[in-house]
Amino acid sequence: MNYLVVGSGLFGSVFAYEAAKRGNHVRVIEKRDHIAGNIYTKEIDGIQVHEYGAHIFHTKMPKIWEYINRFADFNNYVNTPIANYNGEIYNMPFNMNTFNKLWGVVTPEKAQNKIEEQKKSVKLSGKPQNLEEQAISLVGPDVYNKLVKGYTEKQWGQDATKLPAFIIRRLPVRFTYNNNYFDDPYQGIPIGGYTQIIEKMLASNLISVKTNTDFFSSKDAYLKSDTRIIFTGMIDQFFDYTLGELEYRSLKFETEIKNVNNYQGNAVVNYTDANTPYTRIIEHKHFEFGNGNKNKTVITHEYPKTWHRGDEPYYPINNRRNKELYTRYVELAKKNASNVVFGGRLGQYRYYNMDQTIMAALQTVKKEFGE
Repeated sequence: MNYLVVGSGLFGSVFAYEAAKRGNHVRVIEKRDHIAGNIYTKEIDGIQVHEYGAHIFHTKMPKIWEYINRFADFNNYVNTPIANYNGEIYNMPFNMNTFNKLWGVVTPEKAQNKIEEQKKSVKLSGKPQNLEEQAISLVGPDVYNKLVKGYTEKQWGQDATKLPAFIIRRLPVRFTYNNNYFDDPYQGIPIGGYTQIIEKMLASNLISVKTNTDFFSSKDAYLKSDTRIIFTGMIDQFFDYTLGELEYRSLKFETEIKNVNNYQGNAVVNYTDANTPYTRIIEHKHFEFGNGNKNKTVITHEYPKTWHRGDEPYYPINNRRNKELYTRYVELAKKNASNVVFGGRLGQYRYYNMDQTIMAALQTVKKEFGE
């Protein structure tokens, strides 16, 4: 069988690797000028720069951890972001360090009592009707106003009272002095960056890779060929937005080199006030414990923005309208694109972590090859 994989991100590359392992010829096309999709990293001054935002690999699945470790050696980086609220620094996720800084409490019991007291200070009538009410019902107004409200409104481009409650059904609250953001037993960063992983996946002599190639410039020809297509782009774009546009949030990245060894002391600093236009600053060298030029560092400001056609889509907006529209596109695909498999964040219109992307790709492989 011949396959055309559209997109060289993690989903497409895992599928290509597995298909080639089974003796199939695979052609991978990529519209960007590089492989690896959003996990692409490139070296600047000896520093592996995450070009499309911070990517920390974490998983609870030992088989997925074993799988990704075939392609790179991982360090033991643990995600410990901090929040900057108008110059006040707080630990994330919300834990005893956070509560001590906010209220001076030192024991879990006093922290729990303070949160309950905070929650009772705001009277909510019935079930929370929006994100703001939902968040306050979980952590109270102090945590919400300093660490949730401004960041969330920037991230989604809407007032928190207009965002649905389900976006924030739960908030990670821990009554320990543990700053580890994830509770996954396996986490780390590949030593030498992520791009090498995709390079190794696509290294088979049964796989050809072509960058700077837009599927839509030759869509009809691809569809008329006897090649099976694995499509990892936007499912609504595939159908020329026939049923309407799915909604996404996009991002803008501004990366610069600083002539200092250490700019902010942490890989990720979230800016949770409303006035700072960006949501976070990433200092890339901290992902690899300061490796790279000792007189240089690379930082990236991350700005959320409304998606328009032509922008890169990063986050699907999973509200009721979009879920219903996506379901209609799936039905359309069953009727009119039986030789196409839609995969990844954009093809399946859902937010995937990297481990979930690999799992979804392996499930597609299993289904495709009847295993």
